[in-house]
Amino acid sequence: MSRRQLIRHAGWFGGAVVLTVAGGEVFSHIADPRGTSAVAAAEGRGAGTSSVLRFVQVSDSHIGFHGPANTDVVGSFTEAIDQVNSLGFRPDFVMHSGDLTHLSTAGQFDQVRQMMTRLYTDRVFTVPGEHDSIGDAGRAYRQTFGKGTLGEGWYSFDTHAVHFIALVNTLSLEKLGHLGTEQIDFVRKDLAGLSSDTPIVVFSHIPLFAMYPQWGWSTDDALKVIALLRRFSSVTCLNGHVHQLFTKTDGNITFHSATTTAYPLPKPGRAPAPTPQVVPARQLKAALGIRTVGYHQGDRELAVKDKRLA
Repeated sequence: MSRRQLIRHAGWFGGAVVLTVAGGEVFSHIADPRGTSAVAAAEGRGAGTSSVLRFVQVSDSHIGFHGPANTDVVGSFTEAIDQVNSLGFRPDFVMHSGDLTHLSTAGQFDQVRQMMTRLYTDRVFTVPGEHDSIGDAGRAYRQTFGKGTLGEGWYSFDTHAVHFIALVNTLSLEKLGHLGTEQIDFVRKDLAGLSSDTPIVVFSHIPLFAMYPQWGWSTDDALKVIALLRRFSSVTCLNGHVHQLFTKTDGNITFHSATTTAYPLPKPGRAPAPTPQVVPARQLKAALGIRTVGYHQGDRELAVKDKRLA
């Protein structure tokens, strides 16, 4: 990623999302709930015997950011971790969906890795953001977080009869996110053997829908993956990158963008560019937060509840 590209995409943070999946008829038709994992951390533990799945998504911690929009992103991310640890249950896993760091230095990667060891969970997964790929096409990121992944860092895994796909759409981009032919072929082969009533959850950093292409808040070849997901009855796509709550439903697919734990960005089109927004110090935490999402037997939609850090 060039400095010009960084400036164009500068400032994206994230938040924390908790999903609860309760077992039921929707999960009862998977031939092999054990599945396979492309990530070493998930091997041997892909199967869930419990009918209830609870996990957490955190995103865009931007460790290494220094600016008036938030002079202490380490403190904000620490508060988000504390909030996750205070949920009253131990998540089955935690997913960080990109921009772990701000400038993709080895020290920043190590710092965020060490911070996430405080999370009360057995497994932590990640996908990279564009800030995790500055100058080296994501090599430093993959050295720290990419063990067992495929290609440029993508993978899938199964747990509790739910299939998860983690995508990388922050490389080879000029403005919009981009997946590429190799990764799309991976998704096609990955989904081929699954029953159409298998619940699917897709993680990416940049949205897979056209939220606001003028600011790069879209993925140019995402429709090829969306077409592969159309045959499934329940698909949820989770992203960060935009630092604000946004939900869109398109047929069987629901997209959720996370809120921020670092600093707010302007709503689409309300500023010249998506740069960090400075708010009065007493109002910053009110602009940050986490989101819990529940999924229960018989529900057609996810139940979303947002909680501010304030």
